[in-house]
Amino acid sequence: MQGNKVAITACQTVKTNIAWQYTMSEKKLFKVVITAIVRKDEKYLILKRSPHERKFPSRWTVPGGKLTTEDYIHLAKDTPNYWYNVLERTLRREVKEEAGIEIENIRYVTSLADAREDDDPSLVISCLADWAGGEVALEEGMTEYRWVTPEESRKVDLIEGIYDELIMADAMARGGGRGEWGKTG
Repeated sequence: MQGNKVAITACQTVKTNIAWQYTMSEKKLFKVVITAIVRKDEKYLILKRSPHERKFPSRWTVPGGKLTTEDYIHLAKDTPNYWYNVLERTLRREVKEEAGIEIENIRYVTSLADAREDDDPSLVISCLADWAGGEVALEEGMTEYRWVTPEESRKVDLIEGIYDELIMADAMARGGGRGEWGKTG
């Protein structure tokens, strides 16, 4: 009887894995998302998502959004075949839309990917950027903002992983190396 249970469990696991692989193979493209950990006066901008948002309602995050072909397709190419600085341009647009501010000195911090069954997979690129000007003016998808130290950010309900990204970005901003993402607390 024990052998039958093991065989049935193994078959169920294989069936689940095949269904998952089939589902994922049907999703051919990743959404590319880029986020900004914006630094001003040694503090970082965090935004609270509206309770009506589908993903992460009422949780705190950093500004950012999806890359679309509209971000570059109508622009002149930088070389005969390519557009350059596409992610940087997208990030500047998204930060301006979500928070109303300008950014500069964009640099890579880390990346992550997800593969949710109810959505296309996403590749998220997190960057550190310096505030370049403007006053925060939130779009309708955001309800509050704060400029916080990494330690102060622990007092709000940040989307998982963002605190660790803030720690990485803060170390970079203070002259430390980038390193790789790791859970810090």
